[in-house]
Amino acid sequence: MTSHVTQVGAPDPELRTSPIFDEYEELSLDLELESGACYFNNMVYPVGQYLLCGSELLHCEERGVWVRKGERRPE
Repeated sequence: MTSHVTQVGAPDPELRTSPIFDEYEELSLDLELESGACYFNNMVYPVGQYLLCGSELLHCEERGVWVRKGERRPE
């Protein structure tokens, strides 16, 4: 992860945002996601991308879902 992580703010319910899971939450196999990228407020991010949603650090993982990786304080 780089020292600079894009701050995206809160998800807008009117825009496309991939599901966000807690780090240790089991991903539902019922979700038919299988996307090679994650979406946040209609913006596309590649697998492996980190974002800040407020102080929450999100990581785009396989299947196109965001996983919370903890909190990060603003610098």
